[in-house]
Amino acid sequence: MKHTVKEWLVATRFWSFSVSAMPVIVTVTFLMWKGYDIRWLCAVLALVGNVMFHAAGNVLSDWWDYRKGVDNEKAYAIPQLVFGQFTPREYLTFSSILFAVAICIGLVLTCLTGWELLIIGGIGALLAANYSFFKFRALGDIFVFICFAILPVIGTSFVATGAVEWPALVISIPLGIFTIGVLHDNNTVDIETDKEAGIRTLPMLFGEKTSVKIFIAYMIIPFIAVIVSCILGYLPWLSLVCLIAAGAAAGNIKAALGYFSKGRESMMGLDQKTAGLHMIFSILLAISLLVASFI
Repeated sequence: MKHTVKEWLVATRFWSFSVSAMPVIVTVTFLMWKGYDIRWLCAVLALVGNVMFHAAGNVLSDWWDYRKGVDNEKAYAIPQLVFGQFTPREYLTFSSILFAVAICIGLVLTCLTGWELLIIGGIGALLAANYSFFKFRALGDIFVFICFAILPVIGTSFVATGAVEWPALVISIPLGIFTIGVLHDNNTVDIETDKEAGIRTLPMLFGEKTSVKIFIAYMIIPFIAVIVSCILGYLPWLSLVCLIAAGAAAGNIKAALGYFSKGRESMMGLDQKTAGLHMIFSILLAISLLVASFI
């Protein structure tokens, strides 16, 4: 069965790549603000490698969800496997290729930097390959925060400078929470189909009404985190420019509040909108750090 490049890209859920690319970019600008000389080749390879791991994990996750019956015609986010546009074997092969490319990039970076990267990358690869294990046991949110916030910041810091700049973890808080918001919305919408498939997610444990309130909190906390970080000196005051993204967050909150009058349908599509909010917020944060590095 032949497929177009667009179809393969859709299989990776490319619209979500900002959540894996932006932590790397923001970390680099944070390091510039701190006065580090950046090893640009390593930084670029880290960016590509992180996105490749993300793509591989997305494809493998859809393969698992299809096998376990989580993804079906009743589910909100229906991948191409459900309608037979791809075969499960094609998805598994594609995921293996993406993982192989990502691992090769990681090995190149290890040669250019140091063996310590094997620990960071190894943890990330192991978690990415077993995402469904965590997702099916209500641990997906923890997985997301580790793989899309903590590890990218630590790994990028190491490969770009040769040392881990631990204060950079401050940026993992807002970026990680927005990323959790993407997953949380998706799981909230899929509560019923997830129950039928016999898996557990946090929205299932908390219930729909509480899960909607948690999603709203996820739209607010990142802005509080930036304000507090600026006050404490962990981020430059210029980073308050991120508050511009509060307009998009308010739109998501308004849509989520619609749940209490319209039901679950109001939450549909907020995963992609939150990914867009994550990108806008991250771009503003990166710009503020970049400008601050020249002042």
